[in-house]
Amino acid sequence: MAASKSERLVNLVICLLASRTFVTKERLRRVLEPYRNCPSDEAFERMFERDKEELRELGIPLEVGSADAYFDDEVGYRIAPGEYALPELSLDSDEAQALGQAARFWQQATMAQAASSALLKLKAAGVEIGPASPVGIEPRVRAEAPAFEPLLEAVYERQVVRFSYRRGDGEVRSREVEPWTIDSWRGRWYMAGFDLGRDDERIFRLDRIAGPVMLTGRSPEHPIPDQLDVRARVAAFALRPEGDLGTATIRVRKGTCFPLRRSASALEEGEDGWDVLVLAYRDGFEGYVAEFGADAVVVEPAKLREAVIRNLRSLAMAEVDDVGEAAAAVADGDLAELRAEWEAAS
Repeated sequence: MAASKSERLVNLVICLLASRTFVTKERLRRVLEPYRNCPSDEAFERMFERDKEELRELGIPLEVGSADAYFDDEVGYRIAPGEYALPELSLDSDEAQALGQAARFWQQATMAQAASSALLKLKAAGVEIGPASPVGIEPRVRAEAPAFEPLLEAVYERQVVRFSYRRGDGEVRSREVEPWTIDSWRGRWYMAGFDLGRDDERIFRLDRIAGPVMLTGRSPEHPIPDQLDVRARVAAFALRPEGDLGTATIRVRKGTCFPLRRSASALEEGEDGWDVLVLAYRDGFEGYVAEFGADAVVVEPAKLREAVIRNLRSLAMAEVDDVGEAAAAVADGDLAELRAEWEAAS
């Protein structure tokens, strides 16, 4: 969700929670800056109606009633604190374990900070989340592609997007798309949508989007198909035959990298805390290996190894884009430490 919209909805909830009486639209428009800055009455009405629907979809109980004790025709809105508050949270051990794994699923992704914050709040409330990871289970999701966050926002906001896309043959072309959904399938992220340039439905791999994703501000004109149907299309696209690029040799730290281990055609157990895997790989595999951080080190081929290092460097730099030079220096130190681990393991 865009920051401005999030702030607007939060401020609207605060206003309606704080008032003991029903608040009219006119008063809300005077109090809340985004409403006050609407260029016309029609624009305000559209924004306010969308926000009301948004709150209801989020499960927030919005009450409608008379804002004037003497005139029933003056409609107002409020949120009753008793209806808004959540009941006491009680989870059994299995539910807490599942919740913890779901949050850790995003530990390497765009939502890592929110997931970590949620886990911290649960622990502070006395909810026992359980061990870091059951044996043989290592939940991860790869959402580090720069396109992930703007596309997620575009799906949520229902906006047309424009981006450059690299096809399987390496050719890069500009695309303008009405995004429907983003889905993950076997370690990769895909976007399903309507390609306006080709006037047809298309599936796009996020790791093939080159450069920034631009939100045009235009609303889509084509309806979104049934969600299950979209998921089936993503799966069918992901399972299309795609030739292997070669065979990779990868050193993995013991007790980690279970998805890589399951895909290996050969495994040699080592006595130095590392095992050696041999497995076939395809285009985009460097991003998948980078997901495991310092727990997976590519031995060969050199081209794949260099691609993984570039991916790790890109991820480290992306983390500090918004926090200035001081934080960048810290990230450089983290990257140097990670690189040292790679060299020591090689």
